[in-house]
Amino acid sequence: MTSYILKLLVLIPLVCAMAFGALWLWRKAQPGMAFGQRDRRVKMLDALPVGATGRLAVVEFADKQLLIAISRGKIELIAEAPLGAAAVATVRD
Repeated sequence: MTSYILKLLVLIPLVCAMAFGALWLWRKAQPGMAFGQRDRRVKMLDALPVGATGRLAVVEFADKQLLIAISRGKIELIAEAPLGAAAVATVRD
């Protein structure tokens, strides 16, 4: 009986550690993803929730900052600005 409890005390933390390690590794190397950070062409700079399902987001793409409105069924461009000009934006109709 003592050997059973001793094995249990050793194996339960070992199994938990293996499960935690497997989940951590799976998160780091998800299927189809390369290890490490890669340079992306599109970067989400900021997002602000508006209402229950809407959100405003600032996205960097092709040396421009784009302000987009995201709702449940639509994504719409609101304004765009050059990469360094956060205060000056061109509003689109």
